[in-house]
Amino acid sequence: MELYQGSLDVKSIFNKWLDEEIESNYGAFIPFVGIIRAEDNIEALSFDIYEPILQNWFNSWVERAKERGAKVKMAHAIGDVPVHTSSYISAVFSPKRRIALELIDEFVEDFKANAPIWKYDVVNGKRVYAEDRSTPMSGSGILAKKGDR
Repeated sequence: MELYQGSLDVKSIFNKWLDEEIESNYGAFIPFVGIIRAEDNIEALSFDIYEPILQNWFNSWVERAKERGAKVKMAHAIGDVPVHTSSYISAVFSPKRRIALELIDEFVEDFKANAPIWKYDVVNGKRVYAEDRSTPMSGSGILAKKGDR
């Protein structure tokens, strides 16, 4: 798991990951790139991350992938990420393409639903909490599900 300030340099990160795994004999490398879309008059999205919980979440995926002979990698931005740049990338390396295709889908969907990342819209230079696009986390204050408060 890698965290970076601001937009991700996708090509550089992918090249690094390929260099790290080129001798590993994996037959499939399936990446996913999340790009900030221009919508709702936003200039950027901004992210806060609680790293210890994110690291635990990621470690559980490392173990899941390992059980299937695969490896997961991810990088995420902290702070402001302008539209048309990347805030999130992930990849699965696997001996077989089917495992890689299944794992990347499961990994990205679980990330979206459960990763401890707080998202803000940046409009006119100000951060506004994006509550309508955030996923509730049980027992976590402003992100708690309505029935948990």
